[in-house]
Amino acid sequence: MASKVYFTDFCTGGRETLPKKLARLIMTAGFDQIDFENKYAAIKIHFGEMGNLAFLRPNYARVVVDLVKDLGGKAFLTDANTMYVGSRKNALDHLDTAYQNGFSPFSTGCHVIIADGLKGTDDVAVPVEGAEYCKEAYIGRAVMDADIVISLNHFKGHEEAGFGGAIKNLGMGCGSNRGKRDMHSCGKPSVDPEKCVACGECARNCAHEGPQLKGGKMYINQINCMGCGRCIDVCPTGAIYHNDHLAAEILNCKMAEYAKAVVSGRPHFHISLVCDVSPYCDCHADNDLPIIPDVGMFASFDPVALDLACADAANAQPCIPGSKLDLARKDGTEGDNLTADFPHTNWRKQITHGKKIGLGEDAYELVKV
Repeated sequence: MASKVYFTDFCTGGRETLPKKLARLIMTAGFDQIDFENKYAAIKIHFGEMGNLAFLRPNYARVVVDLVKDLGGKAFLTDANTMYVGSRKNALDHLDTAYQNGFSPFSTGCHVIIADGLKGTDDVAVPVEGAEYCKEAYIGRAVMDADIVISLNHFKGHEEAGFGGAIKNLGMGCGSNRGKRDMHSCGKPSVDPEKCVACGECARNCAHEGPQLKGGKMYINQINCMGCGRCIDVCPTGAIYHNDHLAAEILNCKMAEYAKAVVSGRPHFHISLVCDVSPYCDCHADNDLPIIPDVGMFASFDPVALDLACADAANAQPCIPGSKLDLARKDGTEGDNLTADFPHTNWRKQITHGKKIGLGEDAYELVKV
């Protein structure tokens, strides 16, 4: 059974602004079918790490907020804290980052609530029906307190998941500190001493003192390590690797199960913007040249079908000259664009497992608006 995914490009032709075009897309997709009257609507978004400029502009969030309000709802923007070193590890720093990146109540028309509290410990254990890996998911309390969930996603490449879309935004993004540990628990990395140059970049990006120096080389303290894979992503020589070759696939499965925990039993709606498609997640403190041209805006009630439609659209694009993807192609890396961006990942696992557990459909009908 194919789910409907609605799409429009970024062309306006002077007839309407992009915010108005996004609003038209959302409403055409059936947003007003949801009963928002006096309901709390959590709009899950990534506020961007400090220094990263690839995240969605707050103007897009304002569109969604205004529509919720027009339909009688009470909107708030939300995200959960991270488990690694950065500007969003606790609620105070997270709020500072959100406001400095433009997500203030004055620009978006609503407040920001960090879903899992001050230190990432305010969560709810949510049973996941049909799960294979996570019988219960630890979700930020503010998200679970909402009556309606809306995901507003910046579609981009991702160094562990293959890409970040609706499933990642909801699954990983709504998980509390222990939830993120749970999702990352399937594999801990090791260091190839032949490739290690002891630059210390892995240690600087770890919040748990996992990478440590010993005998002039880095090694991973397996007791301290949380398995988040951040050290793998930042290692400049590729010296750090997963011990379990299935770790990235299992992570995608767990993200899908966490996403199901977030949306089950209540109305949910999903919006993805395929623009500024950086090779890495917005969690990094910088962003690289986009790997493909901007594609457009997508909306659906089905997060799995939405992610598949976005992935297919991204893979149909040419790579941008000089981008990470372009360099990978010149090195002979094969596969679709998302796979070539990070060959050790398997982005399709998000889709197949999401379908398997009843999160959504792995087929879609693209409706152009």
